[in-house]
Amino acid sequence: MASHSISPASFSTLRKSLYAVNPNPNSKTPSLSFPRLQPKPLTLIPNLKPLTSPPPHSTTSAVATAYTPQSLKSRLKNGETLYGIFLLTFSPTIAEIAGLAGYDFAVVDMEHGHGGISAALPCLHALAATNTAAILRLPESSATWAKKALDLGPQGIMFPMIDSPKSARKAVSYCRFPPNGVRGSAHTIVRASDYGINEGYLSNYEEDLLIMCQVESEEGVKKIDEICGVDGVDCIQMGPLDLSASMGYLWDPGNKKVKEVMRGAEKAVLKRGEAYLSGFVMPHDGAEELRRRGYHMVAGAADLALFRSAAVEDVRKFKMGLAEQVSDEEKENGKVSEEKYWSE
Repeated sequence: MASHSISPASFSTLRKSLYAVNPNPNSKTPSLSFPRLQPKPLTLIPNLKPLTSPPPHSTTSAVATAYTPQSLKSRLKNGETLYGIFLLTFSPTIAEIAGLAGYDFAVVDMEHGHGGISAALPCLHALAATNTAAILRLPESSATWAKKALDLGPQGIMFPMIDSPKSARKAVSYCRFPPNGVRGSAHTIVRASDYGINEGYLSNYEEDLLIMCQVESEEGVKKIDEICGVDGVDCIQMGPLDLSASMGYLWDPGNKKVKEVMRGAEKAVLKRGEAYLSGFVMPHDGAEELRRRGYHMVAGAADLALFRSAAVEDVRKFKMGLAEQVSDEEKENGKVSEEKYWSE
């Protein structure tokens, strides 16, 4: 077997190519020199959600705060109409997709979804990663549920079945620390205050939090003017399904009498001018129609419903294809056109 040897001169040449001239003549430590790589230019994808500078009250380091999206309340005050989605699957992946799709807000629904506080937290993590505002919908209007939800740090909280100004005042009190409310305090260690890193949390939490009251009963709409006038109530979430049920028209929100009551309640909120209107798209009441009537928050879908509709349609198309067999003669005559491949 042939052996290969390298002469001392070759080693010397190799060392000279690896070591650069030392900028410090007094140092005995050589500096390695490698070819410089030219960085490739980066193409940035524009963020569809408006960004603003870090809040002036924050004492968190510049690296930690960087840039944060505008709050829901700020965007509503600026006159924006926001479009959102309800999340009932409690899937962080679905929550992340919803945020990346461009929804302005997502309601993590603990009232009708199967999950609670522990299941909601990963969804909030996923939404935060996409700069999408999270709202937690409570299963009931109580101090305990509100406390646990608010400690997670959502931008908004939604209280169900608010049917009087008294219940609205209670809901607001659940969101505020004493002496302005009854919320229990653990602000030095919870996510809402960045686990105590945000030292300005107590000074600004009331201003940043969007408090939403669901008015969804016949009794509630009769007192809606007083409800939306309660200090601290930022938004009235209309509930056409429960309202229709309370009026004796279960699953008939498009009933003429229900629509009349809904329109009257909407006008009362808008006339008062102290709370925003929020609503959910229905088959008889589309997003554009809600916006036209003065709604500033519109939820267009629920994740379960989107998947259900897509799955049912997918199966329908396949079975329709089996039922509608094309004759061999039509195939031979070229009457059947092939569908293009997805990348063509």
